[in-house]
Amino acid sequence: MEEREMEVVPGLEGIPAAKSAISFIDGEAGILEYRGIPIEELAEKSTFLEVAYMLIFGALPTARELASFHDDITFHTRLKYKILRMMESLPETGHPMDFLQSVVSAMGMYYPARDTLDPEVRYASAVRLVAKMPTIVAACHRMRSGDAPIAPRNDLSFAANFYYMLFEREPTPFVERVLDVILILHADHTMNASTFSARVVGSTLADPYTIVSSAIGTLSGPLHGGANEQVLHMIEEIGTVDRAVPYVEAKIAAKEKIMGIGHRVYKTADPRGRILKAYMRELRDHGGTVEASAVEISEAVEKAVEERLGKRGLWPNIDFYSGVVFKALGIEAELFTPIFAMGRVAGWLAHWMEQMNTNRIYRPVQKYTGLREQHYVRVEDRGE
Repeated sequence: MEEREMEVVPGLEGIPAAKSAISFIDGEAGILEYRGIPIEELAEKSTFLEVAYMLIFGALPTARELASFHDDITFHTRLKYKILRMMESLPETGHPMDFLQSVVSAMGMYYPARDTLDPEVRYASAVRLVAKMPTIVAACHRMRSGDAPIAPRNDLSFAANFYYMLFEREPTPFVERVLDVILILHADHTMNASTFSARVVGSTLADPYTIVSSAIGTLSGPLHGGANEQVLHMIEEIGTVDRAVPYVEAKIAAKEKIMGIGHRVYKTADPRGRILKAYMRELRDHGGTVEASAVEISEAVEKAVEERLGKRGLWPNIDFYSGVVFKALGIEAELFTPIFAMGRVAGWLAHWMEQMNTNRIYRPVQKYTGLREQHYVRVEDRGE
């Protein structure tokens, strides 16, 4: 019987994998909405915790719901002593994403959540994951630097508390706002690789800590979450503004990827990037915390790319700007992707919840290209 003919779409590009009401993208027009609300409006008027609640539970919270969610998040920011001891035992040379994935996976043993259809289990798991990931990232960073972790402060906002746990000082209101907006911008982005991973694992009825751990592992790849770190390395490699155009032209001639350029969905400017670009310039012009050269080099690369590749639908994406903004905030490159995960956990949890509503385990087919009807050959008859 012949194998039925099937068309294989590399990377499943353009293939619908689920129905979703969480986020919407129009890649031609450069539109991103969460639950129908434009990302620009949320970045200007909302907070990360409010956006996280909306994504996970389906609608903007009432004042009472938001206050309760905020209190629950604040109550669960601390890590268990044994988790901190486990982190001390991990290799200091490990990447923070490896720490984050390991600790999130271990959380499932301390907070069993096997009954994934129980609304109370879902809520408690979502709260713990959103609350504890910043504490894990900050503790990991300090431990790898030889410093003791700093306990979270319940009197600070979500973003300000993370900054405090990193640096043992409170951020300025502007820095606090920039951090919060970064988390909002990274909270969801339809069916990207890590979100698809979360839905696939979730479809097996695995517990939410296993689901988020798998998504973190997927996000760690340089073609997904790790791109922002690579963009900063690229800017450092270019070094000066006058080398930006030759660098871009050399990459194009060699048909090599320019980090932070192009997107599988957007064929115009990434709306999240436009928001971060404005903050990047404000940090340079008013905050005094960003190197002017980094901004100037990025703008020179951006202009060169738009002139040469814009007609092909290749434009800077959010990763192109986020690295420079993170550096301006004093955050080291190795933390860029973990902070991405701190925001995206809201989207992963939202997609898990949505998957559970009409769950069917993912089981795609393959197009077999190997041999058929072969016979076993004894080892002594296989030749040298």
